[in-house]
Amino acid sequence: MLDRDELIIRYRVPDRTLPHLRVNFIASLDGAATREGVSGGLGNADDRLVFDTLRMLADVIVVGAGTVRAEGYVGIRQGPADAAWRVRHGLPAQLPVAIVSSRLDLEPSHSLFADAAVRPLVVTHAASPLRRRAELAEVADVLVCGEDVVDPRLMRAELARRGLAQILCEGGPNLFGALIDADCVDELCLTVSPVLEGGPAGRISAGPAAITREMSLLHVLTAGDMLFLRYARRKASSPTA
Repeated sequence: MLDRDELIIRYRVPDRTLPHLRVNFIASLDGAATREGVSGGLGNADDRLVFDTLRMLADVIVVGAGTVRAEGYVGIRQGPADAAWRVRHGLPAQLPVAIVSSRLDLEPSHSLFADAAVRPLVVTHAASPLRRRAELAEVADVLVCGEDVVDPRLMRAELARRGLAQILCEGGPNLFGALIDADCVDELCLTVSPVLEGGPAGRISAGPAAITREMSLLHVLTAGDMLFLRYARRKASSPTA
């Protein structure tokens, strides 16, 4: 069993004032991102502990609308112990969730809005339906980031401007692919589940173009046969004389 105090040390970011976008995913040994359509089927109690720790360390959770629907997201709130830890370390007890959506196919009555501990945000673009934007503005702060598609760079900058510099993205694959394309990923936390899943399950990222972003391994943790990997953006080498 993993230790919460060690996880906090392992996953903390040295300077919280600098914008930092961390992505968290789980995958099977053969690369499946889901089991029976949801990522939670690949995890266990240790994975959940890492998942909760990353949320506790974040300023905002970013998630795609498709993942909200597929994974059954509900109102997000920190438990008493995690909320108390955040307060002791100068953070708000609760953190908001930002839902990224182009079509705004979200109901204002959804639990993610109705049961949220902190007013959520909705990230969209200028071409999204105006009526839907107005409806969702009743239950969330609507951020327009981009003209025809959501621009991850603008989203990241706007969240940082609001004091939400430590961003935790929980998927899905299309959002992760867009973040990779925009070169906005500072860190990937990947749990490798010790199963061969087979079937039609997709990868953790999806996008129209193949783009290489080199990463550096920060740590490997194990709990039983489960692996917990932390990778950071590889810094460019200093030019030699």
